[in-house]
Amino acid sequence: MFLQTQNNGDRVEVINFDELCDVFETKIHGRYQAGEELQDVEVFDKSSLLFLSGEGLPECWTDPHYRDKEFQR
Repeated sequence: MFLQTQNNGDRVEVINFDELCDVFETKIHGRYQAGEELQDVEVFDKSSLLFLSGEGLPECWTDPHYRDKEFQR
């Protein structure tokens, strides 16, 4: 899966999709997609990544308390 960085739009390949979907992980392992050679794996903050369409990541991947309001009864 590919995402892009917020600051400059560079494309990032997600190495471990489970890290991306885990709401308690704030960082993921990925590598920049640039040139013909495979880049080194780096750590990226989830908060700095977007889908290629420019949309942010869903709250269920980034905010562990995204459903708290539903349970406050």
